[in-house]
Amino acid sequence: MQLLSQCYLFKGLSESQLLRLSEITKEVQIQKGRFFMKEGQQAEELFVLKEGAIELLTKVETGFDLPIAIFRNPGDCTGTSSLVEPYIYSLNSRCVEDSRMIVITKTALKKLMQEDHELGCTVMRNLAQQMLDRLKETRQELKVHFKTIFRSTQQ
Repeated sequence: MQLLSQCYLFKGLSESQLLRLSEITKEVQIQKGRFFMKEGQQAEELFVLKEGAIELLTKVETGFDLPIAIFRNPGDCTGTSSLVEPYIYSLNSRCVEDSRMIVITKTALKKLMQEDHELGCTVMRNLAQQMLDRLKETRQELKVHFKTIFRSTQQ
């Protein structure tokens, strides 16, 4: 239960809400090198890292995946596409170390969110905040890239 409270999606949930959430989880082990989410596939599960390391990648062109991030902290999560239509994974995820994950199915989580509207609002508010933070980071990265490109064309 403590691990779930470390995940940004579940910040602010009460003890009883975290307990109900923990009841719909399962723990899985995934070996190093194995992909567990594929970009473009139906998003059916949310993954919370318990131990190990996972890499997020996006397909740039055939045969080339661009690394986006590596998650190593317990509570880091991926698979949030399972909470937002069209429920399609937007990234590839693979383990870069043998890893243990907490898995929550989309169906079970959506049911819990419908039964407890406060829990659902908290999760979706946390998701929206995370997406906004990522958008701000992406804008900053784009500014750096554009400045570099602009300078190189001016020489």
